[in-house]
Amino acid sequence: MKGILLAGGSGTRLRPLTGVVSKQILPVYNKPMVYYPLSVLMLAGIRDILVISSPAHTESFRNLLGDGSDLGLRLDYAEQKEPNGIAEAFLIGADHIGTDDVALILGDNIFHGHGFSELLRTTAARLDGCALFGYPVKDPWRYGVAELDADRRLAALAEKPREPRSNIAVTGLYMYDHTVVQLAQDLIPSDRGELEITDINKAYLEQGRAHLAELGRGFVWLDMGTHDSLLEAGQYVQMLEQRQGIRIGCVEEVAYLKGYITAEQCHRLGRERAGTDYGDYLVNLAEEGGALSRTVGASSSPRTT
Repeated sequence: MKGILLAGGSGTRLRPLTGVVSKQILPVYNKPMVYYPLSVLMLAGIRDILVISSPAHTESFRNLLGDGSDLGLRLDYAEQKEPNGIAEAFLIGADHIGTDDVALILGDNIFHGHGFSELLRTTAARLDGCALFGYPVKDPWRYGVAELDADRRLAALAEKPREPRSNIAVTGLYMYDHTVVQLAQDLIPSDRGELEITDINKAYLEQGRAHLAELGRGFVWLDMGTHDSLLEAGQYVQMLEQRQGIRIGCVEEVAYLKGYITAEQCHRLGRERAGTDYGDYLVNLAEEGGALSRTVGASSSPRTT
């Protein structure tokens, strides 16, 4: 499975913070926002990832993340010249996807919960068409909404309905087979001129090939499109990391525990950040090695989602 990390847009709701800086490079407590969705793709076992950003910020992401080799990844970059909708990512990334399945994640989303890595892997392994991830919210009218039947199977989808028939929001994480490219090519733009991801999902649903994985109790999903939500996300990460001594969205840790890099490589990355808590954490992780791997376990990886 290939990965696409969509980090475009103009971040208008976060201005003046985003006047010259991409939203997805803003700090969420102690690391750039983009680390959190990148870690999700890594937890799903995805190592070939296309980062899509605006022309003004592509070099910033390249300077931050490089070619991915330090993390055992392959990272490529592409530009979304205008914010023309999430589904445009499949047109921009058509060559990257090729004949493979693909997971798309939005660059301003945080997912965290015990067993998340296993859920990602099983969902990817069972993929037949389209897999969405649903999360209960108190304000579903702000999101795409999933309606379930009596057997809790996906029955309908609605984009920001005035009167939602469900409280299950469709999150910013999606998995598709390669036919998503053709579906994106056939899309008719909305009144705003955008290619809507909900239209893609509805097309799969009409084919009987759209499925929903529910993120219920024990999971946290946060998007960071406003000043308040950005602050709340940082406070959540701060509280959990300080109380439990873990790291959320630590891409180096995920790479090490998934076997993408060695203990020696992890240790080097920590030394490069010498004098910081983040660097010390990586050094300790590498030195403790086997004990930490047995404690965390790649089957759930609750420390790093």
